[in-house]
Amino acid sequence: MRNDLFRWTGIACAVLGAVLTALVVAGWLPLLTWDERVARDLHAHAVAHSGVTRSMRVLSDWVWDPWTMRLLAAAACFLLWWRGDRERALRVALAAAVASLVQQGLKAAVGRERPVWSDPVDSAHYAAYPSGHAMTATVVCGMLLWLIPRPAPKWAPAAWAAAAVSVLGVGFTRLYLGVHWFSDVVAGWLLGVALVVLAASVPVGGRRRERAER
Repeated sequence: MRNDLFRWTGIACAVLGAVLTALVVAGWLPLLTWDERVARDLHAHAVAHSGVTRSMRVLSDWVWDPWTMRLLAAAACFLLWWRGDRERALRVALAAAVASLVQQGLKAAVGRERPVWSDPVDSAHYAAYPSGHAMTATVVCGMLLWLIPRPAPKWAPAAWAAAAVSVLGVGFTRLYLGVHWFSDVVAGWLLGVALVVLAASVPVGGRRRERAER
């Protein structure tokens, strides 16, 4: 039952991510209007509160930066490999690598422009869709949560809380700093969850692992 819920969650996120991508490519007006409204309101707040903006930049550019997340994934892979758990080490490594390829491929294919401001508080390069920060954080945090042993140790709730704050927080920082549209971030979350489920549940050696429920 748990495995089924896990897999269906991944399928649902993949489908929603595909639908959202189609709407962005088609330029669906209600979505674009919502994106612009959220971006405009948050940018106005960011311009008026420089202290908050500086904190958001630290969180976005250092604490939750994609390279920070990839270093966490690399550390987990090293520990798993050292302990002889090579299958899970490879799954984490492949999930992080595929996430990078998928996000870069979609950015090139969709070619969505980032928000443009006369008074920017931050800058970012390359295309906007999907958010690389949001997708990378989702994949890395999701894979690290999958590694939590069962039965869950006492520190598991803290790990889940830290992961949730990181994934939601990095998405908010990208919106607050005016470098992404709301739908960019949502796409990063949806596609990230889909990749985690795929990486955790794909059959290895002709059979499915019970670990997929983690």
